[in-house]
Amino acid sequence: MPKGLKQTSSTVSIGFGVDESAPNTFTQSQIDLNLSPLDREVFVVLAVNLDGSSPEGIAGTDTSVDGQVTTTSQTEMKSLNNANLIARRSERIMAAGFVDAGVGFSEAALETPPATLEYIAIIATNDFFCGVKGTNNVGAKQVRGKMYGYRAVATADIYAALVQSEVLSA
Repeated sequence: MPKGLKQTSSTVSIGFGVDESAPNTFTQSQIDLNLSPLDREVFVVLAVNLDGSSPEGIAGTDTSVDGQVTTTSQTEMKSLNNANLIARRSERIMAAGFVDAGVGFSEAALETPPATLEYIAIIATNDFFCGVKGTNNVGAKQVRGKMYGYRAVATADIYAALVQSEVLSA
C-alpha cells in the first residue's frame, strides 16, 4: 500500500472501450470512476489489459492500430514518456514495398506489471480516458480493456499533490 493512502475497497475490475469515429481518426472515450473529491478518494491501478482490432493486411501499405489508457484527456496517441499514460498497445503490419500483406508486429506496455511494483498508477481525478487510432486501414477500429485496482482515501497533502501533478502534466 502506498504511504499516505488507506484502501477502502477490495480489488475491482472496470471494463471500458472505444470505437474510432471514422477510419484512421484518433477517438477517445471518458470513463467515470465516481470518485469523491470531498473524501479525497483516489483509484490505485494494479494492472491494465488492452485488446483491440487487428490492422488490415493491405499489399504495399503499412497499417496499424494503437490504443492507450491515460489519466487525462488527450488529442493524439502518446508514447511511454508521457506522464499521464497508464498503458498502451500497438499492432502493426509492415507491408510497404511488398506485394503481399507484409509482416505483423505487436507491442504492449504494462499488460502485466512487474511483480516488484505495488501499483502502476494512481488516478486522483474522477475519470480516465481510453483512446484508439488506426493508420491506413479501410474500416474503423476499436480498443477494449479492463483495469484492475482499488479505491483508497489519501491524506490531504498527498491528495493535493496527486491532483496537482495529474492536472498540471496534462
